[in-house]
Amino acid sequence: MKVLVTGGAGFIGVHTARRFAQRGDDVVVFDNLSRVGARENLAWLQEAAPSVCFMPGDVTRAEDLAELARLHPEIEAIIHLAGQVAVTTSVADPVADFRANAEGTLNVLEMARTALSSPIVLYASTNKVYGGLEGVAVEKRGRRYEFRDFTRGIGESTPLDFHSPYGCSKGAADQYVRDYHRIYGLPTVVLRQSCIYGTRQFGIEDQGWVAWFTIATQLKRPVTIFGDGCQVRDVLFIDDLVRAYEAAIDRIDVSAGRIYNVGGGPDYAISLLEFLDLLSEAAELVIQPLSADWRPGDQRVYVSDIARIRTELGWEPRIGPAEGIERLVEWVRENREMIAPILAAGAR
Repeated sequence: MKVLVTGGAGFIGVHTARRFAQRGDDVVVFDNLSRVGARENLAWLQEAAPSVCFMPGDVTRAEDLAELARLHPEIEAIIHLAGQVAVTTSVADPVADFRANAEGTLNVLEMARTALSSPIVLYASTNKVYGGLEGVAVEKRGRRYEFRDFTRGIGESTPLDFHSPYGCSKGAADQYVRDYHRIYGLPTVVLRQSCIYGTRQFGIEDQGWVAWFTIATQLKRPVTIFGDGCQVRDVLFIDDLVRAYEAAIDRIDVSAGRIYNVGGGPDYAISLLEFLDLLSEAAELVIQPLSADWRPGDQRVYVSDIARIRTELGWEPRIGPAEGIERLVEWVRENREMIAPILAAGAR
C-alpha cells in the first residue's frame, strides 16, 4: 500500500511513517518543516526508514498538494496529521490556525476526492471538539477529579461544543472529513485523540505537557502546575496510537465513515500529581513544581470512552503510564544534548 503522511516530520508523523515503512508499505512524508524539532525528526526518520520519500510542502497551498498528487497518483491511504496544534497559538492568530486546520484539511480532502485511487483518509482530530464539558458533573476524589456519571469516559455521541479558535478549526475539519464519506463516498475515518505522548516529542508548556515536564526536569528547568494538580487526562503512548491508525486502515471495511475516540481510557487516566509521582520515580528526582492559578478553559477531567474502537476494530492500549514515562525519561536522558538547543531555538 502507498501511504501519505501529512505532517510526517512531526512527533506523531515520524513514528507513523516509520511503522508503516517497517511493515512494507511505500510511504511518502509531506511537511513544511515549520515545527520545532521537525528537521531533526526528519533526519532520524530518514536514517530509521531509508525507504521513506520526503516531499516538502504545505497543506494550505492547494498547488503543493496538486504537485504531490501528480508525482504520486497511486496513493491508497492518507494519514492527515498536518496542522496547528496549540490552543494558545490559535487564540493569538486565529486566521493562521483556521488555514492550517480547516482549510488545509479541505485541501487534502479535495486532493483525495479527485484522485483516481479513491484513497482512505484518516484524520487526526481532537477531544477539544467536545469543548469544556460544562454540563458534565465532576467530583474531586482524593488527588484527582473524576466524572460523577461517565465512568467509562466521554463517548462519540457526546454533543460537539467547539471552544477556542483551535476547537473550531479542528471541529470544522472533523465534520468535513465525516461528510466527505457521506456525500462523496470517500473512505474516511476520524480519530478524536486524547493526550498523546512519547519519544521525539519536543513538548512545550502549552502543548505536549507530558513531554514538557519530562524534558524540563531532566534539563533542570522549572515547571509549573496550573491549578491544584488534580486535573485528570487519559494518556496514550505513541506506539499505541500508531497501532490504532493501523487498525483503522486495515479494517476500512468497518471503519469507513466512522468516528472513534482514541486515548488511554479510564485504565490509563492519571492526574497531574499522580503523573509527577511516576516521573519522580522514573527519573530518580525530587520534583518541586511552582504553582499558578488555573488557566481559562482548563478541563478538570477528560477521559475517552474507547469502547467503540475496542469493539469494532479490536484495538486497545497496551503501554501503561508507568512504562511509557520510563521510556520517555530514557529517551530524554540519551538525547539531552540534542533536545536543549532545539527547545532554546523554539523559545526565541
